Amino acid sequence: MKRSLYYALTVLIFLFAACNLTPGTSENDEEEQEDVDNEGTIDDAIANNSGNHDESSDYAWDEGDVESITLNGSSISESSGNVSVESGNVVINAPGNYSFSGTLANGQIIVNTDDDDDLVRLILNGVDITCSNSSPIYVKSASKVIIAVLEGTSNKLTDGSSYDYDDEEDEEPNAAVFSKSDLTVFGEGGLTVDANFNDGITSKDGLIIASGNIKVTAADDGIRGKDYLIIKDGTFNINSGGDGLKSDNDSDGTKGYIEIQDGNYTINAKGDAIAAETDLMIEYGEFELTTSSTSSYGSESTSTKGLKAGVNIIIDDGIFSLDCADDGIHSNETITINKGTFEISSGDDGVHADYDLVINDGDIDITKSYEGIESANADIEINGGTIHIKSSDDGINISAGGESGGGGAPGGQGGFGGSSSSSSSYCLYINGAYIYIDATGDGIDSNGAVEMTAGTVLVDGPTNSGNGALDYTSSCEITGGLLIAAGSSGMAQAPSSNSSQYAVLVKLRSTVQGGTIFHVETESGVGILTYKPSKKYQSVVFSSPDLKKGENYSVYTGGSSTGEETDGLYTGGAYTPGTLYTSFDITSMVATVQ
Repeated sequence: MKRSLYYALTVLIFLFAACNLTPGTSENDEEEQEDVDNEGTIDDAIANNSGNHDESSDYAWDEGDVESITLNGSSISESSGNVSVESGNVVINAPGNYSFSGTLANGQIIVNTDDDDDLVRLILNGVDITCSNSSPIYVKSASKVIIAVLEGTSNKLTDGSSYDYDDEEDEEPNAAVFSKSDLTVFGEGGLTVDANFNDGITSKDGLIIASGNIKVTAADDGIRGKDYLIIKDGTFNINSGGDGLKSDNDSDGTKGYIEIQDGNYTINAKGDAIAAETDLMIEYGEFELTTSSTSSYGSESTSTKGLKAGVNIIIDDGIFSLDCADDGIHSNETITINKGTFEISSGDDGVHADYDLVINDGDIDITKSYEGIESANADIEINGGTIHIKSSDDGINISAGGESGGGGAPGGQGGFGGSSSSSSSYCLYINGAYIYIDATGDGIDSNGAVEMTAGTVLVDGPTNSGNGALDYTSSCEITGGLLIAAGSSGMAQAPSSNSSQYAVLVKLRSTVQGGTIFHVETESGVGILTYKPSKKYQSVVFSSPDLKKGENYSVYTGGSSTGEETDGLYTGGAYTPGTLYTSFDITSMVATVQ
């Protein structure tokens, strides 16, 4: 089950659940999860998408076959039998190569050829075209159109704030560059689009941008390919009143996708920065994305996410700076991050998937979020990378049925929305990575299980007793790696006894101030861990491969260390003892010390 069919059934299942199931039931969630495909590679995702009109011959032509058209302000000079001038507009009536230069004060380039003809190539060689009541470039009918922006030229297209529609029923055209056919834009020159009415560049079929220096200011969406948007390379500066980059075919599950292969992107959007109806696939790129909204959370508002997809988000690599009013990265189904550098400031979740969320590598720094990394209805699997999270609620969360707490942005949660159900079949897998969490709510919260096999996890958890540094529903199995989670004691949990690596939960008699070292060493004085939580704490849970059954250990608070400190964890150096709190023996897989 994929895409549009999936969405329809999701709505029906939600209505059935609301009417017939008691709170806490996760039966439907589990059934839906079986139908969601996690396409972990871009090749997998491409195989499930269709439509790509790209051909190598699109980017080359014979200079001897070019027909030149000169724009002279209020007049047009041309000598081609395939071109007509009608009411101040240039109308292309046949396939071919057409070069444009000069200024057109109030007119259009209109392409109107048969759908089964060969392609039309519009070569922009330094133009400034304004059309006060419609699209400066309007592809009314064609098989395929190529817009070539010549190297060393500056080109500008400007429309008015109101249109006289050519097609009243469909209200078209409705963009400064508008095409009813497949459209490709490329070239090393500059293209500036001032879209005062609606969208900047729109194709109702597929849109490919192969290169160029493109600047778009749009009343609504910046660049939109309805069936698909493929960007090979280029430099993009987009200011949009709606979405920045968009593909939104919602009637064909193999379309509505965005593929980005490379490029530099600066996008300031009042809607989503990049939004795909189905898959969003990024091979590489450098992204500075900002989204903002004047609406307050808790009321219906425009979606203002950074990267958003209706099905899968797959990121192979890239450099991302995301400052978003809503989620930084959001998918209604799955997310796979294979590599990349991410700095995310979010008004809601840093990274949110309604279903499976996989992180294989990358440097992820979530500097602000409501919840840092969340799956609403499935698993989170972290296999590598370096991750820093600062959250006003949970750091890493499997909510198993929707939003796990109040205060999130509308649209920030998916699945079956608002349910507090849980399912032991969902799990947080940590198979590697370095993870540091600074959470006001739960540090790690799994409404299901936790399994940790390797890596380092440090949690500066909550200071209030209603949350825990480690919180799980069914089990927390530790077989390897280093886990240290400090926080309040009211909801403190230790790993479960099915672990194969020893763990200890220390509940202190009184609260210890932040910045005070917590140190554990063997009876012979060999340090097991030296950690300095940044906030006040009354419990510390830790699991380390250095813990041995039958050994005696001492717990100290305070003191100092000459070791190298990273996120509160000291390595190397010598520890100068503070106050001996207690000593204990390891006699079982999990020891509780009070």
